[in-house]
Amino acid sequence: MSKVYRIGIIGCGGIANGKHLPSLSKQKNVQLVAFCDIVVERAEEAAKKYGGNEASIYADYTELLQDTSIDIVHVLTPNISHAEISIAALEAGKHVMCEKPMAKSAAEAKSMVEAAKRTGKKLTIGYNNRFREDSLYLKKLCEAGELGSIYFAKAHAIRRRAVPTWGVFLDEDKQGGGPLIDIGTHALDLTLWMMDNYRPKVVLGTTHHELSQKENAANAWGPWDPKQFTVEDSAFGMIVMENGATIMLESSWALNSLDVDEAKCSLSGTAAGADMKNGLRINGEAHSRLYTKEIELSAGGVAFYEGLEESAPDIEMRKWIEAIEQDKEPVVTPEQAYVVSQILEALYESARTGKAVYLNE
Repeated sequence: MSKVYRIGIIGCGGIANGKHLPSLSKQKNVQLVAFCDIVVERAEEAAKKYGGNEASIYADYTELLQDTSIDIVHVLTPNISHAEISIAALEAGKHVMCEKPMAKSAAEAKSMVEAAKRTGKKLTIGYNNRFREDSLYLKKLCEAGELGSIYFAKAHAIRRRAVPTWGVFLDEDKQGGGPLIDIGTHALDLTLWMMDNYRPKVVLGTTHHELSQKENAANAWGPWDPKQFTVEDSAFGMIVMENGATIMLESSWALNSLDVDEAKCSLSGTAAGADMKNGLRINGEAHSRLYTKEIELSAGGVAFYEGLEESAPDIEMRKWIEAIEQDKEPVVTPEQAYVVSQILEALYESARTGKAVYLNE
């Protein structure tokens, strides 16, 4: 009989209820047994819906970690506490999935990598866009060498007007930044993963506080308070890798642009190119003629497993549990996520100083 993994949830807000809990509840060999939130009513509500009458409820995560029967912890709190809670959970003998970004700072992210190595427990970060059908297909093409050597890429994370006005998204102290660390991180992770290139050399970035100061602005989630908008509204950057490959990153919650797309990338290789902006398209040259090929994906952009429809978060959770069960590396390794954090921090530093930032020297 296969083991049933007991899972504790730390942070029972939007990302827990919108992604982790629905997808974990579909897995066959897990049991949601503990729920923690500083607003205890949120923990109680999540426990009632997903944990049943036997679930434990906590307001203090340190008390949850004392339960030796818990195998896995999901850290779904604001960025400022990702490292603190993840490291404590690893040291308490739990495997950890932490939501993206890995941490508020690169130093904290590095400490998480070290804690995972020290404890021998598995650590992964919630970059669920890797598990979309277009992402999985494109990754196979990249691994098969069909694009050749990828030397130029774009990481896309642009919204016209979709500023998250709830929670702590606009609070720089708790989050570490705005759209760059929130949605730019997804696009950057996806791009680095496709390129399989984690050796950044130099970074140049800019941040902008242009539209954030507008009163009564049009917005998908209602107008924001300019006084509370302490993070950037847009950030852009160039990342040059050690082998000379170049990535252009664009991220914004509010930009006067109709060219919007989120958690997508465009790749240019020596053999072919690819982009995800209008479906999945491959472009190249054959027999002295240029071609563009559109890849047909399943209806709705979903994948299937054993005849069941799976969303990207469903696949993410299944693969995570399989990594623990089969004692193999998770799809998103902590080392990869650390490089994302390194680059994000360097982009912010470059924007502050107006100078390029060199890494790994």
